[in-house]
Amino acid sequence: MSGSGDDQPKPGLLSRMLKRGEAPAPETKATLARPSWLARLSAGLSRSSSALGRGVIDIFAKRKLDAAALDELEDILIQADLGLPAATRIREAVARGRYDKTISPDEVKAILAAEVARALTPVALPLAIDRTKKPFVILFVGVNGSGKTTTVGKLAAKFSAEGLKTTLAAGDTFRAAAIEQLRIWATRAGADIVAGEQGGDAAGLAYTAFERARAAGSDVLLIDTAGRLQSRAELMGELEKIIRVLKKLDPEAPHATLLTLDATVGQNALSQVETFRRMAGVTGLVMTKLDGTARGGILVAIAETSGLPVHFIGVGEGVEDLEPFAAEDFAAAIAGLENS
Repeated sequence: MSGSGDDQPKPGLLSRMLKRGEAPAPETKATLARPSWLARLSAGLSRSSSALGRGVIDIFAKRKLDAAALDELEDILIQADLGLPAATRIREAVARGRYDKTISPDEVKAILAAEVARALTPVALPLAIDRTKKPFVILFVGVNGSGKTTTVGKLAAKFSAEGLKTTLAAGDTFRAAAIEQLRIWATRAGADIVAGEQGGDAAGLAYTAFERARAAGSDVLLIDTAGRLQSRAELMGELEKIIRVLKKLDPEAPHATLLTLDATVGQNALSQVETFRRMAGVTGLVMTKLDGTARGGILVAIAETSGLPVHFIGVGEGVEDLEPFAAEDFAAAIAGLENS
């Protein structure tokens, strides 16, 4: 994790400070000069948009629209992991009324952005915290290295900044580093944390964390879990045990189960979604590390095959680099539109 971006006040916090007449901290001036989220999203998706953009320019810069050009377009869309259904729709949208005519690369990018936005808009849903459930329990699941612990920490910082009393549960008891990492995030966010020793029982820790969060009047309980391969039945069984234990305390818990997905794994993410949804009742997705891959289109394929809400996406290490998912912003950024 990088500490520089994480420690800076968020714009919402700055606005509240100014309204109260408080002087901004010195580093706030640097925050004001930070690129907007759209600029950071575009930069984060630059690998994906560059690969697509180069392909579109190569195909359409000096030729009329024909079957061969459409085949090549479909190929680069599939290589970007958008999936065959989306690639076919985009191909058809580009061809509509333009066959044997000249079409500019910018026109193709605009069509690409429109079709991607159309596919993603139904799943671009905010994570709604039901304030009547105290605590509102969010369970985080995913494979090793998908960014669960960091995502828990970033969301804790965001929730705390919004005035929600937050408790963290260090349920990745396999890794001492994960427990320590979550302690650091809890300190930064001003959140409570429940943690045990390395190798402890994760289900027991979740039970304890729920009781403590309820006693403390926490609005939100964020439970980290150990990374587990979707093919390991015994590890998935442990996850089911955590869920059973939570339901003993509240039949509706966990109130949200978020699967964190590493965008760099490409097509493997599709099987992760299928398995974790079946075994853990996943209710929403967080896509991380979009800045580390040229295959950001995998989010389109996941949205179309699963229909699960995409709540947040991440394009960097800082708290401000994990933001609620907006379909049109993502579509413009991945298409490389100048106004993104």
